[in-house]
Amino acid sequence: MSDTPAPTAPTAPNAPTAPDGYPGRPLRIATVQAQAVAGDIPANAAQAAGLIREAARAGARLVLFAEKFLSGYEPELISADPVRYAVQPGDPRLAPIAEACRETGTAAIVGAAVRDGADLRVSALAFGPDGGFVTRYDKQHLFKSEREHYRPGTAGCTVELDGWRLGLGVCYDSGFPEHARAAALDGCHAYLVGALFSMGHGHHESRTWFPARALDNTLYTVLANHVGRTGGWHTCGGSAVWGPDGRLIAEAGEDRRELVVVDLDPDVLRTTRETETLLADLALTTGRPPAPRTRFTLA
Repeated sequence: MSDTPAPTAPTAPNAPTAPDGYPGRPLRIATVQAQAVAGDIPANAAQAAGLIREAARAGARLVLFAEKFLSGYEPELISADPVRYAVQPGDPRLAPIAEACRETGTAAIVGAAVRDGADLRVSALAFGPDGGFVTRYDKQHLFKSEREHYRPGTAGCTVELDGWRLGLGVCYDSGFPEHARAAALDGCHAYLVGALFSMGHGHHESRTWFPARALDNTLYTVLANHVGRTGGWHTCGGSAVWGPDGRLIAEAGEDRRELVVVDLDPDVLRTTRETETLLADLALTTGRPPAPRTRFTLA
């Protein structure tokens, strides 16, 4: 776990957004990495619940998990038996996660394969601090090997917690500048991505894309990655947080279970945007409307 200020209990009341569009207080988040058990949704949900409680003890208000953490990456396994290896909102196997959120007052964004009628989606499931399921975001940019198994999402998604607007992404989404830019244009203060990045080129991609998305849009970027092997990939860990100036704040190791806990600071965000005026200058030169996007409040 990274160094953080002295832990405090998660705060339940909403913190309103300040009149200038910035949150009223810091938001402590945890990005976590752990070895997923291939195809074992109950075991992975129980592990996620334990990680939520551990993060809450460090004062985290929100916990971010890797892409398809509930099943492991495992596209062929999931496609072979979607009823067993994918989930739907309200799935009883998600109950431990909901209970951990409700018990601790902590929100969670959990990666899962989701059954959507006859289709499969790669999704991020958002749970509020009361344990309620709020929404799901479906990955919009599918990697080439995923296209035979999944259907892409059609809209971006912003969730709000304690006055912080958080744009959601899944893995390959983060490689497309337009995806994080759409979140920034929707007023997002941070961009949260659960992913699978592998050793070698995947590690290089993550260390290129995330600081770029941060500085391009002057927002925090947060990555939750896998560790170990999943779906035939040897993953590289390195779950991390970058500041709105693109600089690395904290990161996990490459091969071990770990939590990275960081305070997102509205004063840092404000100061950076006053210095790096990319978003303000963009508004002066373009009149394009933002892409379709949904917005939900976690608490």
